[in-house]
Amino acid sequence: MTPENLDEVFSVPSTCPPEKRTNVQKTLNLMKEHVIARNGQTYNWTIRDFDIGCPLGRGKFGRVYLAREKSTKYMVALKLLYKSELVKSRLEKQVLREIEIQTHLRHPNILSLLTYFYDSSRIYLVLEFAARGELYKHLQQQPHGRFAEPEAAKYVYQVADALRHCHLYKVIHRDIKPENLLLDARGNIKLADFGWSVHAPSSKRKTMCGTLDYLPPEMVLGREYDERVDFWCLGVLCYEFLVGRPPFESSQQDDTYRRIQAVDVKYPDHVRPLARDLISKLLRKNPFDRLPLEDVKIHSWIVSQKAMAK
Repeated sequence: MTPENLDEVFSVPSTCPPEKRTNVQKTLNLMKEHVIARNGQTYNWTIRDFDIGCPLGRGKFGRVYLAREKSTKYMVALKLLYKSELVKSRLEKQVLREIEIQTHLRHPNILSLLTYFYDSSRIYLVLEFAARGELYKHLQQQPHGRFAEPEAAKYVYQVADALRHCHLYKVIHRDIKPENLLLDARGNIKLADFGWSVHAPSSKRKTMCGTLDYLPPEMVLGREYDERVDFWCLGVLCYEFLVGRPPFESSQQDDTYRRIQAVDVKYPDHVRPLARDLISKLLRKNPFDRLPLEDVKIHSWIVSQKAMAK
């Protein structure tokens, strides 16, 4: 990462109140020093630099807490990963990959990894705080468990733009789903959880990963794949936003696999023709037939509905 990139990554967020900008920039400068050496020295962060607040989430390998940097009161999300659990599950390389990828990506709709540090038992990731939390919880709270078209279109547009940025840097996310999307204080998408992501300069991969309901046919069949797997996932995501469940969901895993391979999509009556058109152009068995992300952003349904979003 170049110094220019780092200046962009560690700039003060536009949402920061004017009276706090100086202090916040001071903290971000320290975080930048942790990433690259300045005059031969780096700032060594420890858990003592933060006041730990309420838990924001938990998983098999650790927990996420709301935290505040003590000197500036800057709010962050602190992700704690237990080394013993990572080693036991042989996921050390996956975490290193997540850190490497997320440190290098900077986009308004991608959750920023500000810095990281570790001690004898844990790895700590200092992440941008997304104040409104998981998009999945907001989806569950909607009438009928689905988003209205304007909100769905806005979110699909923002995810498409974030994915396009990932692909420019040869990063395939591979695990797009509502649980891995957060909302900031203004209600904008933050693409998160790069644990299954991969930097793939050679383009083609064969590893099976991601969430069953979102797997594209080429992964189900064990074939090589590229960034177009994320196009498919975006189509599944759009369907789930509008219907409240993924299109290939079945009670039996084998049935889900079968429906994915057959691209067996059934639309409820309330899903309108333009939305169906977008989804159908993303859910194509042949990856090369899927609608490119730039075309997703200017699709008639996206343009007409996003304009009405709050």
